[in-house]
Amino acid sequence: MAALLPVTPQHPATTPGGRRRRARSVSALVSAVVLAFTVLLGAGGAAQAHDELTGTTPADGATLEVLPPSLELDFSNVPSGIGAQVQVLDEAGKDWADGPVEIVDRSATQALQPGAPAGEYTVNWRVVSSDSHPIEGTFAFTAQQGSTTAPDVATTAGPIDAQDAPDNEVERAGVSDFPWSIILMIGALVVIAVVLGVTARKKLGAGRQG
Repeated sequence: MAALLPVTPQHPATTPGGRRRRARSVSALVSAVVLAFTVLLGAGGAAQAHDELTGTTPADGATLEVLPPSLELDFSNVPSGIGAQVQVLDEAGKDWADGPVEIVDRSATQALQPGAPAGEYTVNWRVVSSDSHPIEGTFAFTAQQGSTTAPDVATTAGPIDAQDAPDNEVERAGVSDFPWSIILMIGALVVIAVVLGVTARKKLGAGRQG
């Protein structure tokens, strides 16, 4: 009668099925890290985006029958009232803005002095966005009829000079431009991914030798 050979039990990790399951686990871990990395990059990009001008009243290039008593600028987020400036220049370069800019929610309103003439107007604006970074722009419109009230003493002004913004506002904007926190989080994710990869490879090697 033939002798029966002893059967040596195989470790689950050394069987083809065990190796496939472990490989799938490693692949899932790597995919999760990559997904988290991608989401973090997207969130960081969105966090660093500056506010934008979404519309104006009057609209850029519009032709109005009568000059309105005030202008309105709408933004994608609530701007800061500190350092906000709006110039409303007629064809001669005279500024008809009256008083400071009023900001309510996401809208900035600039009143106009009475007695402004008909013609083309250029609006230069600057505000400090919600991330402390100064943003600025220009738009134009035409009024076929000016104000009927006698004008006050108006000043002639050129375009807004970038140096008019307070130094402390520009410095804060410079600090916020470089996303140190995002860089640190990305570095931490990279380290975690490397550690997971090395650990998984060691476990696979130990399973083959066992």
